[in-house]
Amino acid sequence: MKLGQQALEALQAEITGRLKPGEDLVVAGEIGISGTLVLISREKVKLRKYFSESFLYMSTDTLQKCKVSREDDFWMDKRISALYFTEEGGILSGLWKMAEASGVGLDVDLRKIPIRQETIEVCERLDVDPYKLESEGTVLLGTGQGDALVRELEARGIHAAVIGHTDKGNDRLLHSGEITRYLERPRFHHSGKEKKHGKA
Repeated sequence: MKLGQQALEALQAEITGRLKPGEDLVVAGEIGISGTLVLISREKVKLRKYFSESFLYMSTDTLQKCKVSREDDFWMDKRISALYFTEEGGILSGLWKMAEASGVGLDVDLRKIPIRQETIEVCERLDVDPYKLESEGTVLLGTGQGDALVRELEARGIHAAVIGHTDKGNDRLLHSGEITRYLERPRFHHSGKEKKHGKA
């Protein structure tokens, strides 16, 4: 179902620039960090059944340091055609928003998305989808020079990866090994604001 004009314009206002067909999609920073921190804080009693106190403490400290700053001047690089700070919702929500705002299709390999082992382990124990987990501190980029940007981000100490590409079609495909599925539209409150994943 297509967004109305007013909703589309509001969505486009969240995205800096626009994706173009044939570009690389880059994730800068590991996904789900802010959501993992919330889960560790909220579900500490349950998580203590599986992890030591020192593991949870060290995970919290490490994750705090892994957040990408939106103040970094790198985000002004002219090779970046579109940019989105995933402060509302998870990485899948961010991908849908960028594609919808730009009117492009996507082809993404979920296995290439950077994610901390701490996030994987916490999500497995709590039966949470890490790709829908709140992901403040991660940046989605569209560029024609994905590999070059990734090398420069890594040189700055920011873990990054090319996770897929855009195309002219309407399909937004997610691959994980031999499994392929369509990217779903995020759920929104009646107010029009997106429901935050990983907090409910």
